[in-house]
Amino acid sequence: MLDFVFEPKFFIPAIYIAAISLISIIVCCYDKFAAKHIQKHRTRESTLLALSALGGSVAMLLCMLLIRHKTKHKKFMIGIPLIIILQVTLAVALIILI
Repeated sequence: MLDFVFEPKFFIPAIYIAAISLISIIVCCYDKFAAKHIQKHRTRESTLLALSALGGSVAMLLCMLLIRHKTKHKKFMIGIPLIIILQVTLAVALIILI
């Protein structure tokens, strides 16, 4: 019934999204830890946004909301949802074209 999920055109992007989402969560949690304990080893905001743009936006946003990290920064609370909207739009367009 769900055989199409294992076709390379769906399976490979799903593996990529899962991997980049996991990396995004790890980096976000590390930065939250570093913010409290290791000020010298913070993750750059550009890195967090880049991970979002590379496909980890949903995981990054959910993680930030769950651990209350960067939630007062407009750059993240507006930027990441905009990235999600753009990614969903592109994904729908690609699905329609395929």
